[in-house]
Amino acid sequence: MTVGLTVDETLLGLKVAFIVLLYLFVWLVVRSATKGLSAGAPQESIVLPAAEAAALRASLAPSARRVRVLTSPALEPGTAIELSQAAGVGRGAENAIRLDGDTTVSSRHATLDSRSDGLWVEDAGSTNGTFVNGAPVTTRRLLQPGDVIRIGHTDLLVEA
Repeated sequence: MTVGLTVDETLLGLKVAFIVLLYLFVWLVVRSATKGLSAGAPQESIVLPAAEAAALRASLAPSARRVRVLTSPALEPGTAIELSQAAGVGRGAENAIRLDGDTTVSSRHATLDSRSDGLWVEDAGSTNGTFVNGAPVTTRRLLQPGDVIRIGHTDLLVEA
């Protein structure tokens, strides 16, 4: 008597082996993913209590930056201007920093934007340009304390 396997029995054996290997693979993946975790060890959570979330938001909120007027036909020299958000600079009424008396300033000349990473300046397509330390501003630029922004005939000193 010879023991012969039929095609159906062979396929059934291969299916069972495949399922066993599949379960073994899943078990190894789960085991390696949970390897460093123990029942008593605390886990980090991405969900924060409301008080901690508010404190984190406050620490990441843009802090106020200040510029001081050095020279200007429109503003009093020595005036400190606090910036806590984006502020338009120009002759137009919509600007936070209005330079009405400076005829070389466009209606919407530039934007000073206080962000969490610092104070940024961007020219708004003005006719005469915006300058930082004598260099023209062609793209948005991060300012450092001590930089001098020139808009028309107005010079603003960046303070921390």
